[in-house]
Amino acid sequence: MKILLFGKGGQVGWELQRSLAPLGELIALDFDSRQQCGDFTRPDDIAHTVRAIAPDVIVNAAAYTAVDKAESEPELVRTINALAPGILAREARKLGSWLIHYSTDYVFDGGGSKPWVETDPTGPLSVYGSTKLEGEEAIRASGCRHLIFRTSWVYASRGGNFVRTMLRLAQERDRLTVIDDQIGAPTGADLLADVTAHAIRTALQQPELSGLYHLVARGETSWHGYACYVLNLARQAGIELKVAEESVIPVPTSAFPLPARRPLNSRLDASKLQTTFDVHLPQWQAGVARMLEEVMVSGK
Repeated sequence: MKILLFGKGGQVGWELQRSLAPLGELIALDFDSRQQCGDFTRPDDIAHTVRAIAPDVIVNAAAYTAVDKAESEPELVRTINALAPGILAREARKLGSWLIHYSTDYVFDGGGSKPWVETDPTGPLSVYGSTKLEGEEAIRASGCRHLIFRTSWVYASRGGNFVRTMLRLAQERDRLTVIDDQIGAPTGADLLADVTAHAIRTALQQPELSGLYHLVARGETSWHGYACYVLNLARQAGIELKVAEESVIPVPTSAFPLPARRPLNSRLDASKLQTTFDVHLPQWQAGVARMLEEVMVSGK
């Protein structure tokens, strides 16, 4: 089996290189790859790459994810998040290949408190959310065999992330304010990659499983709860923090005005995925604790 991976340098793409390698021949590209085009700002060249490689499975981990910056360059964001995935889907249909794609909780308006299911009405609040939804729709409309995984609050030990930021600020300041009215599930890039590999193996044998799935860690928290959990673990590990536990203050989203609106309710119901692919998704705390250990060991 031949697998073509786009976005190998991102958080999810990096983990996918590990999880997909045992499945077959893996060709992994990024925006700056030289031998084949992995630059989603050049959709026609992306199409040529797919035709030249003729993979059995295309995995798209490339996306424009700078949510606030996206508000000021919507056409570029649409090219990367909607037009390019649509082209991948068209080429996958021609080749009879599978397309694996990642989407986001930002396709919803964040209303209510009930976890979103795959059939709930969408209502994105931002350019990022709108373009990710358009990408989903283009894939479904193409008729190709696909797995679309909506996820939320993705993190990895590699590169910058919320945990590193909280640790740094907690060592520099004696008071922190963290948003407490956005609710979701921190989800590890490693979990996404491992479930993806498992789902691909299953779907190749059962084409009727083509479709949309929510994929997040179990449980829920706010950004404030996330921060408190991380800082408490850090204290237990002997890391000296300047901020006291009672000085991590919960605040509403309105305390941090930003160009792009965030959904307050980012809860995603992953029951369909768990039942269909017979997987057990761990509680969000398990992955965060493991990632924190890696961050502390690296010392970076």
